[in-house]
Amino acid sequence: MNMKNEAGSKDVPAAVREDSDLVQVLDAEGNVLPQASVPDISDRQLLELYETIKLARHFDQRAISFQRQGRLATYAPMTGQEGSQVATSLALAEQDWLFPTYREHAAKYAHGMDLVSLFEPLRGYRDGYAIPDDVNVMPEYIPIATQVPQAMGMAWGHKLQGKTDTAVLCHLGDGATSEGDFHEGLNFAGVFDVPAVFVCNNNQWAISVPRERQTASETIAEKAQAYGIDGVRVDGLDPLAVYKVASAALEKARNPGPGELRPTLIESVQYRFGAHTTADDPSVYRDESEEEAWRDRDPVDRIETYLYNEGILDSDLESEIQDSIEQEVSEAIETAEQTETSPDNIVEHVYEDVPARLEEQRDELNRLREKYDDGAFSEVLE
Repeated sequence: MNMKNEAGSKDVPAAVREDSDLVQVLDAEGNVLPQASVPDISDRQLLELYETIKLARHFDQRAISFQRQGRLATYAPMTGQEGSQVATSLALAEQDWLFPTYREHAAKYAHGMDLVSLFEPLRGYRDGYAIPDDVNVMPEYIPIATQVPQAMGMAWGHKLQGKTDTAVLCHLGDGATSEGDFHEGLNFAGVFDVPAVFVCNNNQWAISVPRERQTASETIAEKAQAYGIDGVRVDGLDPLAVYKVASAALEKARNPGPGELRPTLIESVQYRFGAHTTADDPSVYRDESEEEAWRDRDPVDRIETYLYNEGILDSDLESEIQDSIEQEVSEAIETAEQTETSPDNIVEHVYEDVPARLEEQRDELNRLREKYDDGAFSEVLE
């Protein structure tokens, strides 16, 4: 798949310099690069791409704030990576399947899950993990790379059943490429030529391990050669480029041309602007100036500038979209916080038989609840 375009300006992070084999459509400011071709999508689809990315950014900000208030569990931020998540999901057909990690909140939303379903499990509501029957999204994966061979298996199953119109898109991080599951999944994908697209979200850091300590390979995309499948690198902070690459890979997975292979490994070159999770402090292991260089390529700013340049977006529409986003997220939070559950559920499904020490702790909590009522606990959070 020969989709190489110019990589853009010179004063950029090493991973996206001009001499790298990187697919781009927009430069750092959001202008179309010379000789780059914009994906063939309507103005309505472009606005949907923009609005969903903006919503993901706002969702991320609210989720981090709520976690700091004790209203959500540990949360994996996605700022900087939401553009690639949304672009890959919007490239999916309705019948395609998505295999997310714990960070793909926006990818799940863009492929059919509602915001309430994203908030509820973060609040400890067990049933919130259930995926609606009409949404082709697998539950998020916490163990690293577990989803890779499983995604391959589903894609292989579809091929065996003759479901040629269905593809599988699997997300993974750069740290996952060091796991055996990554090798096994991609090796099988190549051997059995399955309709799968593997998107490696290379955000430069696997928690505190930098990308250069993850592999001696010059790129992650080139690992595809060992498995006999296609590999492509794309600027993961350029939503138009990601949409272009993902769309082509998914179409090839469903309907390969003569001599084409179905599976593709996409290396989406990104940067994790924030912490690995809200339990992490990135200032301990990386320099602030590194983040600043990447923030100059913010996916929200780039797609916004492009839409302004094309006359698709103006200040009035931007304000209207922002107001709609804030309302949608606020309503989802309110609904999720009204979901009824019981602290007794904390100890369910942990042990076959609840140990005595947990029963004692549960009984103590219930005595406190009876004495002070649940409202007292809410006041502490507020």
